[in-house]
Amino acid sequence: MSFGTATQGGGFGLQFRMTPWVRRLLIANGVVFLVALMGGRSVQLFMLEWLTLQPVESLTRPWGVLTYMFVHVDFWHVAMNMLVLFFFGPPLEDRWGSSGFIRFYLLAGLGGALLGFIFAAQATVLGASGAVFGVMFAFAWLWPEAPIYLMGVFPVKAKWLVGILFVFTFVSTLTGTGDGVAHFAHLGGILAGFLQLRFLPPGGSSSSGSGGVVRSSRKMAIVPREEPRAPAPSRRPDRSLRKRLMARARSRDDEGRPEEELLDEVDRILDKISESGMTSLTREEREVLDEVSRRRRTN
Repeated sequence: MSFGTATQGGGFGLQFRMTPWVRRLLIANGVVFLVALMGGRSVQLFMLEWLTLQPVESLTRPWGVLTYMFVHVDFWHVAMNMLVLFFFGPPLEDRWGSSGFIRFYLLAGLGGALLGFIFAAQATVLGASGAVFGVMFAFAWLWPEAPIYLMGVFPVKAKWLVGILFVFTFVSTLTGTGDGVAHFAHLGGILAGFLQLRFLPPGGSSSSGSGGVVRSSRKMAIVPREEPRAPAPSRRPDRSLRKRLMARARSRDDEGRPEEELLDEVDRILDKISESGMTSLTREEREVLDEVSRRRRTN
């Protein structure tokens, strides 16, 4: 099974601009897997013994609740987890900022670990599945109508895909399938993700939204569109920046040079989103993104 997102009417599109923490997580998981693969049986046994989550050994190896998320000994296990993170992680980090995203990711993984103490106290738990299920759930929570293309062909709305996975995971956790898959970790990641989005949302907003694509020659990012917030009564926003940029955006010559300053400003705003999240933007910056997104969809 493979995933892809597609744009219809200004929705989501495939994006290949890695955000900081998604890149680091992909590298970390890949490096640990390669070390286990190339190190042979002895290295794999060491990792399984000392870096995985073993609830019965948690008092002597408490770090396992974190390190278990980075240990994979099966290629398809790590490949599927990283594929989900690759597609669904960047839009979330763009929206929440790097600190909000990594906090959400780790707490989702800890949710998977917590259910391990309840449903598999005698087992060994490993892999990033709990964390990435939380990421996939957050994507569906924020953009439920976004189409997800299974195998690159069959479109399924994000809310239905995650809903089906949740039901399957919930039933498998309660009944036990004997397939060697830690379904309780998947469920724990989803539940931890839900609790965060409901009560402690990263970036300070848990509302659903749609996405708009903003592209320049230097960056490509999915920027969720939100309604501009009214300025505080005590503030008088300076509209000179927006007026100047919009005037330049509407008057292009044959070489497109008048858009260069606008694109530079968009790059600066995207960097700000990556560092601090959408809530850090001023009203003028949001209006600039909305205008550029609208122009790109109509051109």
